Amino acid sequence: MDSNDSNSDTVLLHTASISVRWRDLDAFNHVNNSSFLTFLEEARLQWLQQLPGMWMTAHAAPVMAASDLNYRRPIEWPAQVVVELFCTRLGNSSMTIGHRIVDANDDSLLYCDGNVVMVWMDPASGKSVPLPHTVRESITKAAA
Repeated sequence: MDSNDSNSDTVLLHTASISVRWRDLDAFNHVNNSSFLTFLEEARLQWLQQLPGMWMTAHAAPVMAASDLNYRRPIEWPAQVVVELFCTRLGNSSMTIGHRIVDANDDSLLYCDGNVVMVWMDPASGKSVPLPHTVRESITKAAA
């Protein structure tokens, strides 16, 4: 954990609507566990791409340091899901992004929840670097 972490209230970052594809299914005809990670990745990229500034440079790029997924119920095809992303912890070089995957027509149907830890690092050195200003600022504004 970074030395200047702030345990802020949970801040909604982004919601993403995602269609379940036939290829997301496993042999049991429900969404494979690995596809859940793809849904979360897509939602994170949507959030990052809508930020008003640089969130990745030649010297600062996000990597996933940890993931925690709780599979609450299977997703069957066809389905439309919503991925909700929250900032649950903001550190010097990392942030914890909480997530929920729910049914698009009934958000009481929780398919998955948990969190991932994203760390910004310098690809050349492999060392962590401070969060980009645009990331920190967007979370601070959303919390206000």
